[in-house]
Amino acid sequence: MAEFLQISIVIPVFNEAANLGKLLAKINALKLPGAEIVVIDDGSTDDSSRVALQAGATVVRHPYNIGNGAAIKSGIRAARGKRLVFMDGDGQHKPEDIPKLLSEAQKYHMVVGARSKGSKLRFHRNVANIVYNLLASYVTQFRVKDLTSGFRVLERLDALRFIDLLPNTFSYPTTLTLAFLRSGLTIKYLPIQTLYRSGSSKISLVTDGVRFLLIITKIATLFSPFRVFLPVSFLFFAVGMANYLYTYLLQGRLTNMSVFMWTTAVIIFMLGLISEQIASLRMERQHATPKTWVESTEIENAARSRNIHGV
Repeated sequence: MAEFLQISIVIPVFNEAANLGKLLAKINALKLPGAEIVVIDDGSTDDSSRVALQAGATVVRHPYNIGNGAAIKSGIRAARGKRLVFMDGDGQHKPEDIPKLLSEAQKYHMVVGARSKGSKLRFHRNVANIVYNLLASYVTQFRVKDLTSGFRVLERLDALRFIDLLPNTFSYPTTLTLAFLRSGLTIKYLPIQTLYRSGSSKISLVTDGVRFLLIITKIATLFSPFRVFLPVSFLFFAVGMANYLYTYLLQGRLTNMSVFMWTTAVIIFMLGLISEQIASLRMERQHATPKTWVESTEIENAARSRNIHGV
Protein backbone atom coordinates (compact mmCIF):
# COMPACT_ATOMS: atom_id res chain seq x y z
CA MET A 1 0.00 0.00 0.00
CA ALA A 2 1.30 3.43 -0.95
CA GLU A 3 2.38 5.80 1.79
CA PHE A 4 -0.10 8.62 2.31
CA LEU A 5 1.04 12.12 3.20
CA GLN A 6 -1.05 14.64 5.08
CA ILE A 7 -1.18 17.38 2.44
CA SER A 8 -0.87 17.47 -1.35
CA ILE A 9 -0.69 20.91 -2.97
CA VAL A 10 -2.08 20.45 -6.48
CA ILE A 11 -1.15 23.13 -9.02
CA PRO A 12 -2.35 22.93 -12.66
CA VAL A 13 -0.20 24.92 -15.09
CA PHE A 14 -0.13 25.74 -18.78
CA ASN A 15 2.83 27.81 -19.95
CA GLU A 16 3.46 29.34 -16.51
CA ALA A 17 7.26 28.99 -16.36
CA ALA A 18 7.63 32.72 -15.69
CA ASN A 19 5.44 32.58 -12.57
CA LEU A 20 5.86 29.03 -11.33
CA GLY A 21 9.37 29.29 -9.90
CA LYS A 22 8.50 32.13 -7.53
CA LEU A 23 5.27 30.42 -6.47
CA LEU A 24 6.96 27.11 -5.65
CA ALA A 25 9.76 28.87 -3.78
CA LYS A 26 7.20 30.58 -1.54
CA ILE A 27 5.39 27.28 -0.90
CA ASN A 28 8.65 25.51 -0.01
CA ALA A 29 9.50 28.36 2.34
CA LEU A 30 6.38 27.57 4.37
CA LYS A 31 7.92 24.19 5.31
CA LEU A 32 4.53 22.54 5.73
CA PRO A 33 4.97 19.19 7.54
CA GLY A 34 3.94 16.06 5.64
CA ALA A 35 3.31 18.01 2.44
CA GLU A 36 4.04 17.35 -1.21
CA ILE A 37 3.67 19.57 -4.26
CA VAL A 38 2.08 18.06 -7.37
CA VAL A 39 2.34 20.16 -10.53
CA ILE A 40 0.25 19.10 -13.51
CA ASP A 41 1.77 20.37 -16.75
CA ASP A 42 -1.20 20.51 -19.11
CA GLY A 43 0.73 20.34 -22.38
CA SER A 44 2.92 23.42 -21.84
CA THR A 45 5.28 24.46 -24.61
CA ASP A 46 7.63 26.32 -22.26
CA ASP A 47 9.84 25.14 -19.37
CA SER A 48 7.06 24.75 -16.79
CA SER A 49 7.90 21.08 -16.13
CA ARG A 50 11.61 21.77 -15.74
CA VAL A 51 10.97 24.64 -13.32
CA ALA A 52 8.67 22.43 -11.22
CA LEU A 53 11.16 19.57 -11.12
CA GLN A 54 13.96 21.89 -10.06
CA ALA A 55 11.78 23.09 -7.18
CA GLY A 56 11.32 19.50 -5.97
CA ALA A 57 7.74 19.03 -7.10
CA THR A 58 6.22 15.85 -8.49
CA VAL A 59 5.22 16.52 -12.09
CA VAL A 60 2.39 14.96 -14.08
CA ARG A 61 2.68 15.74 -17.78
CA HIS A 62 -0.18 15.81 -20.26
CA PRO A 63 1.05 15.21 -23.83
CA TYR A 64 -1.16 18.07 -25.05
CA ASN A 65 -3.40 20.74 -23.58
CA ILE A 66 -6.66 19.21 -22.32
CA GLY A 67 -7.95 21.79 -19.87
CA ASN A 68 -7.66 23.12 -16.34
CA GLY A 69 -10.26 20.70 -15.02
CA ALA A 70 -8.53 17.73 -16.62
CA ALA A 71 -5.28 18.81 -14.95
CA ILE A 72 -7.03 18.95 -11.58
CA LYS A 73 -8.40 15.44 -12.11
CA SER A 74 -4.91 14.15 -12.90
CA GLY A 75 -3.66 15.87 -9.75
CA ILE A 76 -6.36 14.27 -7.60
CA ARG A 77 -5.41 10.81 -8.87
CA ALA A 78 -1.69 11.42 -8.48
CA ALA A 79 -1.77 13.03 -5.03
CA ARG A 80 -0.75 10.99 -1.98
CA GLY A 81 -2.01 13.40 0.67
CA LYS A 82 -5.11 12.82 2.74
CA ARG A 83 -6.03 16.46 2.24
CA LEU A 84 -5.68 18.39 -1.04
CA VAL A 85 -4.88 22.05 -1.56
CA PHE A 86 -5.83 23.39 -5.00
CA MET A 87 -4.29 26.66 -6.18
CA ASP A 88 -3.57 28.33 -9.50
CA GLY A 89 -0.10 28.40 -10.98
CA ASP A 90 -0.23 31.95 -12.33
CA GLY A 91 0.81 33.63 -9.08
CA GLN A 92 -2.53 35.23 -8.19
CA HIS A 93 -2.90 33.18 -5.00
CA LYS A 94 -0.69 33.85 -1.99
CA PRO A 95 0.94 30.68 -0.54
CA GLU A 96 0.98 32.29 2.91
CA ASP A 97 -2.82 31.85 2.93
CA ILE A 98 -2.48 28.04 2.82
CA PRO A 99 -2.05 27.60 6.62
CA LYS A 100 -5.12 29.77 7.18
CA LEU A 101 -7.24 27.51 4.97
CA LEU A 102 -5.78 24.34 6.49
CA SER A 103 -6.60 25.54 10.00
CA GLU A 104 -10.31 25.49 9.14
CA ALA A 105 -10.19 22.21 7.22
CA GLN A 106 -10.61 20.16 10.39
CA LYS A 107 -14.15 21.50 10.84
CA TYR A 108 -15.42 21.70 7.25
CA HIS A 109 -15.46 19.36 4.27
CA MET A 110 -14.10 22.11 2.00
CA VAL A 111 -12.52 25.48 2.73
CA VAL A 112 -12.49 28.05 -0.08
CA GLY A 113 -10.41 31.19 -0.39
CA ALA A 114 -13.03 33.81 -1.31
CA ARG A 115 -11.69 36.83 -3.15
CA SER A 116 -12.71 39.74 -0.95
CA LYS A 117 -13.07 43.44 -1.67
CA GLY A 118 -9.71 44.84 -2.69
CA SER A 119 -8.59 41.74 -4.58
CA LYS A 120 -6.98 42.43 -7.93
CA LEU A 121 -9.81 41.36 -10.27
CA ARG A 122 -10.62 42.92 -13.63
CA PHE A 123 -14.02 44.61 -13.74
CA HIS A 124 -15.77 42.20 -16.11
CA ARG A 125 -14.54 39.20 -14.12
CA ASN A 126 -15.84 40.75 -10.89
CA VAL A 127 -19.30 41.39 -12.38
CA ALA A 128 -19.46 37.86 -13.79
CA ASN A 129 -18.51 36.38 -10.41
CA ILE A 130 -21.32 38.28 -8.70
CA VAL A 131 -23.87 36.87 -11.17
CA TYR A 132 -22.53 33.32 -10.77
CA ASN A 133 -22.57 33.60 -6.98
CA LEU A 134 -26.19 34.76 -6.93
CA LEU A 135 -27.34 31.98 -9.25
CA ALA A 136 -25.43 29.31 -7.31
CA SER A 137 -26.82 30.65 -4.01
CA TYR A 138 -30.36 30.23 -5.36
CA VAL A 139 -29.69 26.67 -6.55
CA THR A 140 -28.04 25.51 -3.32
CA GLN A 141 -29.96 27.67 -0.80
CA PHE A 142 -26.59 28.59 0.67
CA ARG A 143 -24.74 31.89 0.36
CA VAL A 144 -21.97 31.20 -2.15
CA LYS A 145 -19.33 33.90 -1.77
CA ASP A 146 -16.91 32.86 -4.53
CA LEU A 147 -18.14 30.16 -6.89
CA THR A 148 -15.16 30.15 -9.24
CA SER A 149 -12.25 30.43 -6.81
CA GLY A 150 -9.54 27.88 -7.62
CA PHE A 151 -7.95 28.19 -4.17
CA ARG A 152 -9.51 25.56 -1.89
CA VAL A 153 -8.80 22.72 0.55
CA LEU A 154 -10.72 19.44 0.72
CA GLU A 155 -10.33 15.77 1.61
CA ARG A 156 -8.95 13.59 -1.17
CA LEU A 157 -11.73 11.02 -0.69
CA ASP A 158 -14.36 13.74 -1.19
CA ALA A 159 -12.57 14.85 -4.36
CA LEU A 160 -12.52 11.25 -5.66
CA ARG A 161 -16.22 10.96 -4.93
CA PHE A 162 -17.04 13.70 -7.45
CA ILE A 163 -14.12 13.36 -9.86
CA ASP A 164 -16.24 11.96 -12.70
CA LEU A 165 -18.51 15.03 -12.53
CA LEU A 166 -15.66 17.49 -13.04
CA PRO A 167 -15.39 18.98 -16.54
CA ASN A 168 -12.08 19.27 -18.37
CA THR A 169 -12.38 23.05 -18.56
CA PHE A 170 -11.95 25.99 -16.20
CA SER A 171 -15.26 25.43 -14.40
CA TYR A 172 -14.22 22.62 -12.05
CA PRO A 173 -14.58 24.91 -8.95
CA THR A 174 -18.21 25.51 -9.94
CA THR A 175 -18.93 21.80 -10.14
CA LEU A 176 -17.17 21.01 -6.86
CA THR A 177 -19.01 23.75 -4.98
CA LEU A 178 -22.47 22.80 -6.18
CA ALA A 179 -21.85 19.07 -5.77
CA PHE A 180 -20.63 19.53 -2.19
CA LEU A 181 -23.53 21.75 -1.14
CA ARG A 182 -26.26 19.65 -2.75
CA SER A 183 -24.77 16.52 -1.14
CA GLY A 184 -25.00 18.03 2.33
CA LEU A 185 -21.25 18.60 2.76
CA THR A 186 -20.06 21.72 4.56
CA ILE A 187 -18.16 24.63 3.02
CA LYS A 188 -16.34 27.48 4.72
CA TYR A 189 -15.39 30.68 2.88
CA LEU A 190 -12.34 32.57 4.11
CA PRO A 191 -11.56 36.03 2.73
CA ILE A 192 -8.30 36.30 0.79
CA GLN A 193 -6.60 38.91 -1.36
CA THR A 194 -5.50 37.95 -4.86
CA LEU A 195 -2.99 39.54 -7.21
CA TYR A 196 -3.20 40.33 -10.90
CA ARG A 197 -1.89 37.38 -12.90
CA SER A 198 1.09 37.97 -15.14
CA GLY A 199 0.35 37.82 -18.86
CA SER A 200 -3.05 37.37 -20.46
CA SER A 201 -5.87 35.35 -18.94
CA LYS A 202 -6.69 31.99 -20.51
CA ILE A 203 -10.38 32.36 -19.65
CA SER A 204 -12.73 33.68 -22.33
CA LEU A 205 -15.46 35.92 -20.91
CA VAL A 206 -18.10 34.82 -23.43
CA THR A 207 -17.20 31.19 -24.10
CA ASP A 208 -16.30 30.23 -20.55
CA GLY A 209 -19.06 32.43 -19.14
CA VAL A 210 -21.71 30.51 -21.07
CA ARG A 211 -20.00 27.26 -20.06
CA PHE A 212 -20.15 28.25 -16.37
CA LEU A 213 -23.89 28.91 -16.64
CA LEU A 214 -24.44 25.55 -18.32
CA ILE A 215 -22.39 23.84 -15.62
CA ILE A 216 -24.51 25.45 -12.88
CA THR A 217 -27.70 24.30 -14.61
CA LYS A 218 -26.32 20.81 -15.16
CA ILE A 219 -25.25 20.30 -11.55
CA ALA A 220 -28.49 21.84 -10.28
CA THR A 221 -30.58 19.37 -12.31
CA LEU A 222 -28.31 16.55 -11.17
CA PHE A 223 -28.64 17.20 -7.44
CA SER A 224 -31.75 19.40 -7.03
CA PRO A 225 -33.70 19.44 -10.31
CA PHE A 226 -36.83 21.02 -8.82
CA ARG A 227 -34.89 24.25 -8.28
CA VAL A 228 -34.68 24.49 -12.09
CA PHE A 229 -37.97 22.94 -13.23
CA LEU A 230 -40.26 24.72 -10.77
CA PRO A 231 -39.48 28.33 -11.84
CA VAL A 232 -39.84 27.38 -15.51
CA SER A 233 -43.17 25.70 -14.81
CA PHE A 234 -44.38 28.72 -12.83
CA LEU A 235 -43.31 31.04 -15.67
CA PHE A 236 -45.43 29.15 -18.22
CA PHE A 237 -48.39 29.06 -15.83
CA ALA A 238 -48.12 32.80 -15.13
CA VAL A 239 -47.89 33.68 -18.83
CA GLY A 240 -50.90 31.47 -19.53
CA MET A 241 -52.89 33.15 -16.75
CA ALA A 242 -51.92 36.63 -17.97
CA ASN A 243 -52.95 35.72 -21.51
CA TYR A 244 -56.27 34.33 -20.25
CA LEU A 245 -57.08 37.49 -18.28
CA TYR A 246 -56.18 39.65 -21.28
CA THR A 247 -58.33 37.69 -23.77
CA TYR A 248 -61.22 37.28 -21.30
CA LEU A 249 -61.44 40.98 -20.56
CA LEU A 250 -61.16 42.01 -24.23
CA GLN A 251 -62.88 39.10 -26.00
CA GLY A 252 -64.71 37.24 -23.25
CA ARG A 253 -63.17 33.86 -24.12
CA LEU A 254 -60.46 31.35 -23.28
CA THR A 255 -57.87 30.95 -26.06
CA ASN A 256 -55.85 27.94 -27.13
CA MET A 257 -52.64 29.78 -26.22
CA SER A 258 -53.61 29.92 -22.54
CA VAL A 259 -54.45 26.21 -22.54
CA PHE A 260 -51.13 25.45 -24.24
CA MET A 261 -49.21 27.45 -21.62
CA TRP A 262 -50.98 25.70 -18.72
CA THR A 263 -50.48 22.28 -20.26
CA THR A 264 -46.77 23.00 -20.74
CA ALA A 265 -46.52 24.17 -17.12
CA VAL A 266 -48.04 20.89 -15.88
CA ILE A 267 -45.74 18.79 -18.08
CA ILE A 268 -42.63 20.63 -16.87
CA PHE A 269 -43.82 20.32 -13.26
CA MET A 270 -44.28 16.54 -13.63
CA LEU A 271 -40.86 16.20 -15.30
CA GLY A 272 -39.40 18.02 -12.32
CA LEU A 273 -41.02 15.55 -9.94
CA ILE A 274 -39.64 12.59 -11.90
CA SER A 275 -36.17 14.17 -12.03
CA GLU A 276 -36.29 14.78 -8.28
CA GLN A 277 -37.05 11.10 -7.66
CA ILE A 278 -34.21 10.01 -9.96
CA ALA A 279 -31.81 12.36 -8.17
CA SER A 280 -32.88 10.93 -4.80
CA LEU A 281 -32.33 7.36 -5.97
CA ARG A 282 -28.93 8.29 -7.31
CA MET A 283 -27.89 9.85 -4.01
CA GLU A 284 -29.12 6.81 -2.04
CA ARG A 285 -27.08 4.49 -4.24
CA GLN A 286 -24.01 6.70 -3.94
CA HIS A 287 -24.17 6.78 -0.13
CA ALA A 288 -24.79 3.03 0.04
CA THR A 289 -21.42 2.28 -1.62
CA PRO A 290 -18.90 4.91 -0.45
CA LYS A 291 -15.27 4.78 -1.52
CA THR A 292 -12.81 3.30 0.96
CA TRP A 293 -9.14 4.00 1.41
CA VAL A 294 -8.36 0.66 -0.26
CA GLU A 295 -10.36 1.60 -3.36
CA SER A 296 -8.75 5.03 -3.56
CA THR A 297 -5.30 3.51 -3.16
CA GLU A 298 -5.93 1.23 -6.14
CA ILE A 299 -7.01 4.23 -8.19
CA GLU A 300 -3.93 6.12 -7.05
CA ASN A 301 -1.49 3.36 -7.94
CA ALA A 302 -3.03 2.82 -11.35
CA ALA A 303 -2.93 6.55 -12.11
CA ARG A 304 0.64 6.91 -10.91
CA SER A 305 1.89 4.05 -13.05
CA ARG A 306 0.30 5.62 -16.14
CA ASN A 307 0.77 9.36 -15.73
CA ILE A 308 3.50 10.48 -13.35
CA HIS A 309 6.95 11.53 -14.51
CA GLY A 310 8.69 13.29 -11.68
CA VAL A 311 11.30 13.22 -8.98
